Amino acid sequence: MQAAVERFLQYLRVERSASEHTLKGYREDLDALVEYMAESFGGNAPSPGRITSGDLRGYVSALSEAGYAPSTVSRRLASLRGFFKFGRREGWIEDDPAGPLRNPRAGRTLPHFLTTDEIGRLLSAPPAATDAGLRDRAILETMYSAGLRVSEAVGLNTGDIDFEDGVVLVRGKGKKERFAPIGSYAVKALRNWLEVRQLHPGEPTGADSPVFLNKFGRRLTTRSVGRMLEKYLKESGLDLRASPHSLRHSFATHLLDSGADIRSVQELLGHKSLVTTQIYTHVSTATLLEVYERSHPHAKKRRKRREKVGSGQ
Repeated sequence: MQAAVERFLQYLRVERSASEHTLKGYREDLDALVEYMAESFGGNAPSPGRITSGDLRGYVSALSEAGYAPSTVSRRLASLRGFFKFGRREGWIEDDPAGPLRNPRAGRTLPHFLTTDEIGRLLSAPPAATDAGLRDRAILETMYSAGLRVSEAVGLNTGDIDFEDGVVLVRGKGKKERFAPIGSYAVKALRNWLEVRQLHPGEPTGADSPVFLNKFGRRLTTRSVGRMLEKYLKESGLDLRASPHSLRHSFATHLLDSGADIRSVQELLGHKSLVTTQIYTHVSTATLLEVYERSHPHAKKRRKRREKVGSGQ
């Protein structure tokens, strides 16, 4: 079997022009398979033609029992699928044993978000005395106020802003358009920024001119927003895991924590499916405890005990 693995890697290197990084990943994945098969067959790995789907299911189960993440198991499955597909093409096997296998279901991780206090610290970090600070505050306020993706924010044009009604026209994924409300803080920040904004001579003017510009007067990029956010996170002493998308996560989480219904949040986020929005239905532990203690009849004594402890009685 090891010889078959070497032949497959040679094929990837010569005929598919695979990078050294790709080859290294395939080798590690397939060496792990050879090692498992050698142990399962008494010390010697069988030829590829003797391996069955049941053998591979045992291998996948062993990976899961060893604590490998679903994403890692899926990657290893992709490697052995490629290997056995090549083996069938070369005539080593008749039926592909990897064909019936399915990737493990990956659990969805909760989105990272900032608390309302943390959002307040972040949004007050950009200096109001510089043009760049006014721009940064405007983009952060707008992203949080409207729950925008960073690509949607940098894609805004001046004609997309309706200051009177407090809404912006957003172009989302698949060029799908939606109107998103913006609050008074974002409106004020946008007005302050637009008063000092200076376009590059080559940029469009009027309603088609970009709202957010870099220091050269051209449309700001998503990467620049990421670097800008990282700077203010450091200055504010906040979690550096936060990304521009964390502002969108925070927007949705804070709305739901405050009682907004999920379908309204779905519309505001521009999600096509409600399933996508449901990941935000987690609420903070503090909110859950507050609701519990306010609503459950057997929680009242518990609340009184906490109040006594807090007052030192």
